[in-house]
Amino acid sequence: MLRLGILGSTKGTDLEAIITAIQKGTLKAKINLVVSNKENALLLKRAENNNIKKEFISDNSISREKYGNLLTQRFKNNDVDVILLIGFMRILSKSFCDDWNNKILNVHPSLLPKYAGGINNNVHKEVLKNNDNETGCTIHYVTADVDSGPVLVQKKCKVQPNDTVESLKHRVQLLEGQAFIEALHLIDKKNYA
Repeated sequence: MLRLGILGSTKGTDLEAIITAIQKGTLKAKINLVVSNKENALLLKRAENNNIKKEFISDNSISREKYGNLLTQRFKNNDVDVILLIGFMRILSKSFCDDWNNKILNVHPSLLPKYAGGINNNVHKEVLKNNDNETGCTIHYVTADVDSGPVLVQKKCKVQPNDTVESLKHRVQLLEGQAFIEALHLIDKKNYA
């Protein structure tokens, strides 16, 4: 069974899909710790509502390196195997990425390598501005080079003529939860086959 750590800064929409899959028994995993660098992140409230251990760890006035060391300590103390970045809005230190090599997954709201380095609504704005026919999400391993790690899963959807940033974001987010679950199945299969 995979023991998960979640790291995020925002609403944590994808966390709900993962929790639901675990509760239904379609994902053999346990969330051991949810961490946010934002005290009022909805991600922490989602964890609390599901009786999952949660922690706010401020990244104010601390170097990227020291913050990474602090995160590593917390995740290791909570027996985490794999870390999922769900809306985490900070670049991780190289040493943190190296310590957790092939054990950190990120979701990106585009079909990487398209719009690598972009975040949240900015990516969806670019998709619409460039009249892309399709978009989607990518689950990839995290490396020190932003949005450059090996891709595990991509899910696609068509861009509709009447799409707005919000409608596109909503459809892509629905895919993100599915993609995370598929990626976790791949990792579980690889580690425990």
